[in-house]
Amino acid sequence: MIKRRINIWNQVDKTVILLYLLLVIMGWFNIYAAVYSEENSGLFNFSQLYGKQFLWILSSIFLAIIVLSTDNRFYLFFSWAIYGLMLFLLLLVLIVGKEVNGAKSWFEVGGLRIQPSELAKFATALALAGFMHNKRLERNDFKVFVPATMIIMAPALLVMMQPDMGSTIVFFSLFLVLFREGLNPSVFVAGILMIVLFFLTLLVDSQYLYMGIILLSFLVFLFTLRKWKPYFTGLAIFLAILAFVYFIGVFVLKSISIETAILISSLLFVVPLSWYVFQKKARELLVVYLFVIGSLIYVQCVDFGFNKVLKPHQQTRIELLLGLKSDPTGSGYSLNQSLISIGSGGLVGKGYLNGTQTKFRFVPAQSTDFIFCMAGEEWGFIGSALLIGLYLFLFVRLVLMAERQRSVFARVYGYGVVSILFAHFFINIGMTIGLVPVIGIPLPFFSYGGSSLWGFTILLFIFLRLDATRMEYLV
Repeated sequence: MIKRRINIWNQVDKTVILLYLLLVIMGWFNIYAAVYSEENSGLFNFSQLYGKQFLWILSSIFLAIIVLSTDNRFYLFFSWAIYGLMLFLLLLVLIVGKEVNGAKSWFEVGGLRIQPSELAKFATALALAGFMHNKRLERNDFKVFVPATMIIMAPALLVMMQPDMGSTIVFFSLFLVLFREGLNPSVFVAGILMIVLFFLTLLVDSQYLYMGIILLSFLVFLFTLRKWKPYFTGLAIFLAILAFVYFIGVFVLKSISIETAILISSLLFVVPLSWYVFQKKARELLVVYLFVIGSLIYVQCVDFGFNKVLKPHQQTRIELLLGLKSDPTGSGYSLNQSLISIGSGGLVGKGYLNGTQTKFRFVPAQSTDFIFCMAGEEWGFIGSALLIGLYLFLFVRLVLMAERQRSVFARVYGYGVVSILFAHFFINIGMTIGLVPVIGIPLPFFSYGGSSLWGFTILLFIFLRLDATRMEYLV
């Protein structure tokens, strides 16, 4: 392998840098509009959010230069050290962090606040890439999948303890990287089914949901067996077990719910089913059965987690999304005002600094979580579409860059960058228009916030540095 001299500054992708600068500048102008008043109209008033964001932008550009100037081998060699440091900071913030809006997510030194979860995202992407760089993930290779899952889950669980549900969900987006590297698509299908079951648990009465799962399982059994006799025999055995369990529960234990009876009966059904599987060697039936048991247990866990783990305001946000509750002046106020703001912009918008919803502060968090509604009101549909187009162009560009990498480390990290940025983009815009619950998450490079801008900048420019040196070695 022959190393050749290259000029990093000539090789770095100028298109991505241009998109980065456009989004940062557009975001700064929106932050200015969000807090604008005639009393505080100076562009560089550092007591206002736009003045502070200007300093964050300057420091982020300085960070970007440092990242691009650092040898690319540094990121592979120290990936685990950086990851370990961020895990330590996530633990430390739970102990000595400052609580803001019910979440213990911040370190505060003087007047400066740093949110380690934003920096932990690029560190996790680095660690995942470092782990995968000399491995190939086969379709059923759990020796690789399990450690990779642990790398993703460790920071996610620590962030969940703060609690910060928005950032927790972003960490889960890194599982998309594993599919590119060869993970069995059935895991993705299982994830989709878990999401569907989550919402069904909240929308459908539990006893009907349990019966529906059991009925569906027997239909799958019928399709698999393609024979009526063993199907009806199995159904009769299950109903007999269910009747026996329910009888014992009602007349002996004096208390049992139909959901508990179904779950116990399903567990007991494993005995006759195992005998049949052993006799007929129908292993696919055992897979279906395990899926059913897993589904029933998962439904119980969702019900417990929703009612016992989630805080009341988090429960309310999910109920508002699903239409289980209507509260336009209370918990649903933010979303309601966001929709009014975006809708009032029409096709071309009201013009810069002319937004009435935002000018009179009807929209909460309009410089952070709900900054997209600023674009909707002042720039209209055309401006909003242009902004979304810039993000989509950036994502496509990053995917193409990831595919052209010559090292697994750079490719995995590149897909990690895309996954994290897209998760932020989708959730942030989705919650401003009512597609996802309001969970509080910044729009990359656009929302106000120093920690998030630093984190996104480091995340992106590490990949630009790796991409710039892909042709450094000739084989």
